[in-house]
Amino acid sequence: MATNPSTPRRLGNRSARRAFGLSGITEIVSELRRVTWPSYDETFRLSVMVIAVSIAVGAFLGVVDLGFSSLFDIILGS
Repeated sequence: MATNPSTPRRLGNRSARRAFGLSGITEIVSELRRVTWPSYDETFRLSVMVIAVSIAVGAFLGVVDLGFSSLFDIILGS
């Protein structure tokens, strides 16, 4: 166990906090400019894939739920 735990850096006065906030925003903007954004076609294709997989998983879980419901109805004699 550490004898002297590190504490988060505290910015004392308002101007120091403001400078930190502005530099943080400029760093975020700089990072967003370096991002390789997907093309429209890639975004569309991957979105369709996510929707299709979601529908398939939902259908599978619905069938499993229906099977278990029927099984419990048979077991409990309802």
